[in-house]
Amino acid sequence: MPNQNFNKTLLSEDDVTEVMLKTLKEEKEGKKENTGVTDYPILEFDEHALGLLATGVHETLLHSDVQISGGKFYEFLKRFFDIIVSSLALLVLLLPLGIVCFLIYIEDKGNPVFSQVRLTTDGRPFRMYKLRSMCMDAEAKFAQVQKENKSDGLAFKSDDDPRITKIGKFIRKTSIDELPQFWNVLKGDMSLIGPRPPLPREVVLYTPEQMNRLLVKGGLSCICQTEGRSDMEFEKWVESDIRYIKTRSVGLDISLMFKTAAAVIMKKGAK
Repeated sequence: MPNQNFNKTLLSEDDVTEVMLKTLKEEKEGKKENTGVTDYPILEFDEHALGLLATGVHETLLHSDVQISGGKFYEFLKRFFDIIVSSLALLVLLLPLGIVCFLIYIEDKGNPVFSQVRLTTDGRPFRMYKLRSMCMDAEAKFAQVQKENKSDGLAFKSDDDPRITKIGKFIRKTSIDELPQFWNVLKGDMSLIGPRPPLPREVVLYTPEQMNRLLVKGGLSCICQTEGRSDMEFEKWVESDIRYIKTRSVGLDISLMFKTAAAVIMKKGAK
């Protein structure tokens, strides 16, 4: 867990709620076409703050009316498949990943692997791994670039993020930066198919409906990633994740795996 301050001040639960509601109201009233949150009220979370957030997510999901499909046998098959596929993928990709890591290091002499706290089932935090596509101090510089958000929702997207390195643009466009997440799948933090794990700074602004994305384990890909990825509006992204949760099955997971491969090859919606 990151050993940082929670917004660098001591906030009570009421203070956090007030900030959340105020920010959501301002964003809704001042929202322009194709723009999303440009001023996240809380950027840094220490272990205590992550625990409070996870508790809040859990309490909210207790009142969810979304019916999760798939029984125990489905969960067993899903985990078995995750282990087999992620193990084979890591073996096959070991050398290519090593080469890309070397190229990333050559460009700016920093650690080529980047880890970031994300949330999964019931708001449980974990560290998600990526190949680093940004400068070493990208997280510290986020406060400077958040106003350039081109998303229409809570997720941050920018067509010209100055923090992205030269090789970073290539590995993002080709989705190579996501490959280390096969390790997360093998560990059990993620699944091959499931809603993409969000950042704490996004979840703290979620509505109860949006929080339904955290009813199941996060994944490498889901419906959104096969139907446009960065091109999909945030609300439709949430709707597609909830649709997956309500209808997930072995057949759907296999179908989404093939569709994800096709989307990556065609670079559909990649940025």
